[in-house]
Amino acid sequence: MDKKFYISTPIYYPSNKLTLGNCYTTVLCDSIARFYRNLGYDVFFLTGTDEHGQKIQKIAEEKHLTEMEYLNEIVEDTKNLWQLLNISYDKFIRTTDDYHVKVASKIFNKLYEKGEIYKSKYVGKYCVPCESFWTDEQLIDGKCPDCGRDVIEANEDAYFFKLSKYENFLRDLYKNNLTFLLPENRANEMINNFLNKGLKDLCVSRKTVKWGIPVEFDKEQTIYVWIDALSNYLSALGYLCDNDENFKKFWPCDVHVVGKEIVRFHAIIWPAILKALDLPLPKQIFAHGWLTFNNGKLSKSKEVGKKEVIDPRILSSRYTSDSVRNFLIGDISFGQDGPYSQEIFLNSYNGILANKVGNIESRLIGMLLKYNNGKIQNGKVTEEIDSKFFDTIKALKVECISKMKELKPTLSYKTVLKIIDECNTYLDLNKPWELFKNENNKNRVNTILFNVIQAFLETYTLLNAFLPESTTKVLKKFNIDSVKIDENNSFNFDIDGLTFEKGEPLFVRLDINKELQELNEIANS
Repeated sequence: MDKKFYISTPIYYPSNKLTLGNCYTTVLCDSIARFYRNLGYDVFFLTGTDEHGQKIQKIAEEKHLTEMEYLNEIVEDTKNLWQLLNISYDKFIRTTDDYHVKVASKIFNKLYEKGEIYKSKYVGKYCVPCESFWTDEQLIDGKCPDCGRDVIEANEDAYFFKLSKYENFLRDLYKNNLTFLLPENRANEMINNFLNKGLKDLCVSRKTVKWGIPVEFDKEQTIYVWIDALSNYLSALGYLCDNDENFKKFWPCDVHVVGKEIVRFHAIIWPAILKALDLPLPKQIFAHGWLTFNNGKLSKSKEVGKKEVIDPRILSSRYTSDSVRNFLIGDISFGQDGPYSQEIFLNSYNGILANKVGNIESRLIGMLLKYNNGKIQNGKVTEEIDSKFFDTIKALKVECISKMKELKPTLSYKTVLKIIDECNTYLDLNKPWELFKNENNKNRVNTILFNVIQAFLETYTLLNAFLPESTTKVLKKFNIDSVKIDENNSFNFDIDGLTFEKGEPLFVRLDINKELQELNEIANS
């Protein structure tokens, strides 16, 4: 089996500091990337920033900065945020990076030389915030169908990509590959909203936008976002470069994870460009929903001025990075919209992190201290209930791995939490606190604790992809520094004889009312 895995987030547009909504995509991708690494896969996890365009040019001018001065500040904040959230990307690409500029230019030239790009005149509507061209038929009530804002008239010379040429190719793609774009309703949207209405050739350069990659053979034009931004998935691997080992190794991408608002770019335009380049298509595109706030999308523009703390930097610093990851992975079904409120966030912290993830550790350490002076010891007194317990844990472990391979990280995470429930049930059924009252039961008590700690370690090994900060701390207590998920074997941790002392609790249950009051004070300060 070729155990390699390539996953990407979209590259984020740095028009402002990233929000909790942007964190959603990146945290989910990180959990998937970490999980595959722990399974022994060679993983390439890509993220980055899309840095050209009229909007960046305009913002920089308003701030009396050069484009790069403005961008460097935002990118530094973005990288700091990813570090805060323990994002384990393998490469962070900027579309202003020299190597990307060269590759995007080569791709544009290659398409032109193949006759896939031609020069003509664009006449139509244009949305400046979205940097998107639209026909009158595509507008909704005369406004941009993506953001609902006003559009302006556009009339200029430009280069066009022959997107219409690939309409039948795309129809066959969706007909013959039902898992190319998930969830299924997103594929239906592409078919009904675009393919069935007929594709038109795509404007891929701008004469009026100066902050961009110049068209090599026509310096009045700059390469537009479709080719510039989308080609990052290739340039990051060294496509059309002397060092293209990563491209040969990792392309095609296993999954592009994107927000539903940019599905069209990835599911219509991107496969057509790749087909024109004679390159394999990505194996899958997954379009997730939005993080919603007050019934609307949580965005960089709408976040400003809300009297509620929704800054991931504040939430991470106050409640740990794992609290943010827990909420984003566990509370929002992957593929659907999910609401954010401080109550939801804090209740998730208590319900999952304090009551489950942290509680099982403190419960086990407490029992070890009370019943065997903190020492793990296999008493080797087994009963039928033990084998049933192990079988249940093994089945849940298989389910957890299977759900992740099906690209269902939320369900995979919740399956790990079921293992914690089973550990608690096993303790409640065996009642070591009752057995401990009789000295003759000491070996059985030690066996019960040994068994449940083995299951506990299986749990935390799986959990490491989702909550790396806290699980790494716990696993190191057991001398487990390198986290690997063994798909074929379980309960083989060498822990007999380890001794523990009482330490700080992993997660302390929060007083919700007190926290809400303090968060409101922060929001209003």
